[in-house]
Amino acid sequence: MARPGVCVKLSSIWRVFLLMRTVVDFALPQETYAPHSIRTEGHLTLGGLFPVHARGADGTPCGDLKKENGIQRLEAMMYALDQINQDEQLLPNITLGARVLDTCSRDTYALEQSLTFVQALITKDTSDVRCTNGEPPVFVKPEKVVGVIGASASSVSIMVANILRLFQASLRACAIVLWFKNSVFINVQASGY
Repeated sequence: MARPGVCVKLSSIWRVFLLMRTVVDFALPQETYAPHSIRTEGHLTLGGLFPVHARGADGTPCGDLKKENGIQRLEAMMYALDQINQDEQLLPNITLGARVLDTCSRDTYALEQSLTFVQALITKDTSDVRCTNGEPPVFVKPEKVVGVIGASASSVSIMVANILRLFQASLRACAIVLWFKNSVFINVQASGY
């Protein structure tokens, strides 16, 4: 059995590591079609929509990092997936992956980002496409997202739920319309009305 002091130290080290990883991952674009994203591999992929950055000014979509309302929620999702994947009895021989996107606290940007989740469902006919050397092109097919955690704001959640039609668990969205109209929407907060 581990000593309490050791658990606290490891937990603190884990938080610092994850925070550094998050800042680096969101500061450096991973992919051209989803510049503010984190991806981890798994048999099943859960999507995440979090306001990691504040709303940008003067035409820029993203502003400063939001530690409390953005990064901590992202950390919570990644930690939960890590804990689930480490427990062999919860999902035997299955690992959960993640595709986490930054909403930048802006509903239109969140909608644009969430189209990344739809890309895996679109089939492309590449039979006539050839590279300059005559070889067929190699496409990296995006992973299929089976559900989405987030978004925080009701306006974002409504738009994303309508376009994705995936199972969605919102963290803070509380518009009354979400409670009745969308059968795939799960709210983890009491209604604000």
